Amino acid sequence: MKGLKLSSLFFIIFFSLSCNSFTKKERKVTTMVSSEIQEHKGMQKAYFASGCFWCVEAIFESIDGVSEVISGYSGGNTKKPTYYEISKGNTGHAEAVEIYYDPEKVKFEQLVQAFFESHDPTILNGQGPDIGKQYRSIAFYQNDKEKKAIESYIQKLEISGRYLKPIVTEVLRFEKFWPAEAYHQDYETKNPNNPYIKNVSVPRLNKFKKQCPFLLKETNNKH
Repeated sequence: MKGLKLSSLFFIIFFSLSCNSFTKKERKVTTMVSSEIQEHKGMQKAYFASGCFWCVEAIFESIDGVSEVISGYSGGNTKKPTYYEISKGNTGHAEAVEIYYDPEKVKFEQLVQAFFESHDPTILNGQGPDIGKQYRSIAFYQNDKEKKAIESYIQKLEISGRYLKPIVTEVLRFEKFWPAEAYHQDYETKNPNNPYIKNVSVPRLNKFKKQCPFLLKETNNKH
């Protein structure tokens, strides 16, 4: 019984740590990252959402051929959304990332693979301890080729029988990406001692590295 109580207590503490747990000081931060991010020569962009963007940003930044990942919001209709508005779950947007990648080093199909291999696409409106429509799974496409790549991978997963539950990932045409507030960018790197980062984000990143070592940058592949 004592062990059961301790397990229950750990469960409560662990799942109280979420991407939405931010301080009053952070609530006051409203300065958005400039949307006029300098284009990297020869780089293309891709967009995905799969839970807390702190986690997703770190995952895609570990991939060889990816030069930059920006945390932000997409999938909804609200203009210039803030983190505080997003946390209420009524903007229609999901926490998403904008990925700058070199198509000569990593293909869009490989980014799709990384997306599906780094989260559970059968969970509706949530991921890990983060619950809400703003944490839903979305694979955005910008053209028919990207749409086909996403749908093909979903079909592959369904045929494999890997999941007992149906895949609920939304496949949406990309419309608009709104960069998140400055303090969210590179959050995992800048806040290594944050409880959420230590207990949720880092373990998720390490799990991805073990599953897809062939996609990693050389520095990440050594760990």
